[in-house]
Amino acid sequence: MIRRSFLAAIAFATTLVSASWADAPLKVVATTGMIADAARQIGGEMVEVRGLMGPGVDPHAYRQTRSDIVAMTRADLVLWHGLYLEAQMEDFFGDLGRKRTVVAVADGLDKAKLRAHDDYADKFDPHVWMSPALWKDVVVEVQNALIAARPDAAEDFTRNTQAFLAEIDRLDAYAKKVLAGVPDNNRVLVTAHDAFGYFGAEFGYEVLGIQGISTQSEAGLNRIGALVDTMVDRQLTAVFVESSVSDRSMRALIEGAAAKGHEVGVGGELYSDAMGEPGTYEGTYVGMLDHNITVIAGSLGADVPARGLNGKLSAGF
Repeated sequence: MIRRSFLAAIAFATTLVSASWADAPLKVVATTGMIADAARQIGGEMVEVRGLMGPGVDPHAYRQTRSDIVAMTRADLVLWHGLYLEAQMEDFFGDLGRKRTVVAVADGLDKAKLRAHDDYADKFDPHVWMSPALWKDVVVEVQNALIAARPDAAEDFTRNTQAFLAEIDRLDAYAKKVLAGVPDNNRVLVTAHDAFGYFGAEFGYEVLGIQGISTQSEAGLNRIGALVDTMVDRQLTAVFVESSVSDRSMRALIEGAAAKGHEVGVGGELYSDAMGEPGTYEGTYVGMLDHNITVIAGSLGADVPARGLNGKLSAGF
């Protein structure tokens, strides 16, 4: 009788442990804020997400910290971007992948849709979050990774994904509408580095970056001089600084134009490689792009809603 009771107690305890394990949130670590946001939107209360790179952080130059390593080795799932965005961390992810489930969520994109990398042969421009249409494909990859890690929650993950994709479709429609309101000759985006190529391709804008696709490329005096001449010749009057890149080169551009008698101003600050502050609307993917779209369109001559698509932008235009 005692042995039977003892075995029953063990079975009951095992059931409780199994149930609590199934109910525990999936521990997810994501490199960029954009990926972390996708995991939260899809996973809801079923995931516990830690994003490594916060506001103002440049992923091109980022190296994992000791606390990052601890978090990733304890995670159930690690999501990173790929496409050589986290260039300084690639060897680490190769090693980590032998111990933990590690997924590069953008590496599976159709290469025919990607831009060639201007600094590295056989690599591609990683800034795919600038195109809502391309980012939807990455969101599906995040969904697939979560389902593989927690198959019992597949129905919830799928439902949440569909709702998030619908929100991105609304964002895309808004972008097409307000960006089309900019006069044709003003549809030129001058930025610190070439992070907006997919944005330009999707919405019909020419993009001129001082640096190349990676912030690790050099912004030479010749490049700045050539851009000054372009802005003067074409009478372009606005440049855009980036939240995760020093504005030093942009200031040099403005000063160079002024030396030639041409006034250039800052159209606004854009989120390029990192989102806004956690807990803010701009700290979400939709809020980040809403900010960029509204600031670009408004600065270049279109009529835009004062607080963007959802009326949530922290600063009115």
